[in-house]
Amino acid sequence: MSQSPDLQPDAAAPDSQVVDLAAHAEPAKPPRVLAIANQKGGVGKTTTAINLGTALAAIGERVLIIDLDPQGNASTGLGIDRRNRRCSTYDVLIGDAPLRDAVVATAVPRLSLAPSTMDLSGLELEIGQARDRAYRLRSATAPLNTGKFVGVNDFSYVLVDCPPSLNLLTVNAMAAAQAILVPLQCEFFALEGLSQLLKTVEQVKTTLNPDLSIHGIVLTMFDARNNLSNQVVADVREFMGRKVYDTIIPRNVRVSEAPSYGKPVLVYDLKCVGSEAYLRLATEIIQREKELRAN
Repeated sequence: MSQSPDLQPDAAAPDSQVVDLAAHAEPAKPPRVLAIANQKGGVGKTTTAINLGTALAAIGERVLIIDLDPQGNASTGLGIDRRNRRCSTYDVLIGDAPLRDAVVATAVPRLSLAPSTMDLSGLELEIGQARDRAYRLRSATAPLNTGKFVGVNDFSYVLVDCPPSLNLLTVNAMAAAQAILVPLQCEFFALEGLSQLLKTVEQVKTTLNPDLSIHGIVLTMFDARNNLSNQVVADVREFMGRKVYDTIIPRNVRVSEAPSYGKPVLVYDLKCVGSEAYLRLATEIIQREKELRAN
């Protein structure tokens, strides 16, 4: 019995669907690399990296956090035990492994991590004489998203958690990044530290990465009951203008507790004021990204 002609289009349907999907597939593009940097310690760099990454993932972005701090607090804060860090950012930067080998999934959907170990503290001694020492991280991130179309393993954002110093690790982050996000604690010496960081950014732009810019400054650990906090906010906004995000991260006990449980605060307590602030910050960053692309 011959096959009815009206059934033949159905047999060809899978191929036509494939062609149709390919025609509408989004082309792959490099991730946006943001370095979270400030040479002062205790200003909320790691807390911001963890919770901003989680918030971006929560609103649909695919995020990779690269832990460049030898203390590894971002790795611990995302629940990655030290015994499970068989391949780390140290292995990547000395050239023993590609970045993909170091990437591990976290408990947060769409959020991945390249963990660090204490070995990073000796990196400068090991590669300090190498000609490409400042570009190791840029070279490592370059192969990300290299397929023709956007894939399930592609990242839209890479957040680099920097150590609290302006050393070779931070310089690598600045050389690899398109922009820097600066957490700034609402305290007396905030502007003094910021001016030093801005000088370093200018030096990196001149010598290593001419496209580097300040994406924005996020004010952290704000206490509305403290007159000094309010004065710092006013001073930083006057000094840096629109570079300062509207969102301010308040001092919040739930934000402080969350890392000890190996969880971002958005997982630990979604309803707390700290979680709400980081979700607002993520939304504001996405909006600023749209404005940057439009210009």
